[in-house]
Amino acid sequence: MEKCKTTEARYMTVGAVAKKMGVTVRTLQYYDKEGLFSPSLESEGGRRLYTDKDVINLYQILSLKHLGFSLDDIKNRLISLDTPDDVAKALTEQATAIREKIEALSESLKAIETLRAEVLQMQAVDFKKYADIITNLQMKNEFYWLIKHFDDNLLDHFRSRFNKDSSLEMMDTFARLQDEAIRLQEDGISPESEQGQNFAEAFWDMIITFTGGDMSMLPKLMEASNYGDSDTEWNQKQAAANKFIEPALGAYFTTLGYNPLEGEST
Repeated sequence: MEKCKTTEARYMTVGAVAKKMGVTVRTLQYYDKEGLFSPSLESEGGRRLYTDKDVINLYQILSLKHLGFSLDDIKNRLISLDTPDDVAKALTEQATAIREKIEALSESLKAIETLRAEVLQMQAVDFKKYADIITNLQMKNEFYWLIKHFDDNLLDHFRSRFNKDSSLEMMDTFARLQDEAIRLQEDGISPESEQGQNFAEAFWDMIITFTGGDMSMLPKLMEASNYGDSDTEWNQKQAAANKFIEPALGAYFTTLGYNPLEGEST
């Protein structure tokens, strides 16, 4: 940096530059400290002085920052670009990064609006459930809304037995078997048939996997089919599936000679 003996009008102080460009003195001092934007001159008294060329450089920096470029990008990459193709490539990359941020923010906004609706329905403040709902929204679990109906014991059981991957696998298995039950019912398959009993065995295996053999969980799981209003898509679909699931499981337990849903021998 050059030394000068004067503070002629053609030189500007940091305060004057800040006022001219609509930024704070602290911002310019930070840019100076980071080596991004420094004055060309310094007075004998140590005052940092800026030229019109410095101001043009600052204008470029602020313009690129307005487009979302980081200070590191501006300092280490953009200022050194020499050809239009290089600049165009950098702008394309920045546009892609901004689109990804917009998508992420849109997902966050959707999650906030969904959680708000769940909070109002819960009629209670429960940040553990809020966290579970947010986690399931991030997992894109379509059954997130069931969480508000589960009690602490059932949720603790779920948290202790399943991680993100196994939770999604369990939900996928449930959705697949629910659809299969409706299909078997519509196709006129008998619940007592070999096909019906194969289904019952798979459905019961899913329940055992979920409960870990803890039969005290069964009543709470059975309540799940009654959550929500009767005219919701969930209830209508579950009611259609239950037309096949209940007799199929009944026949399956008869063959086993024990009905765990009733806790006594059949």
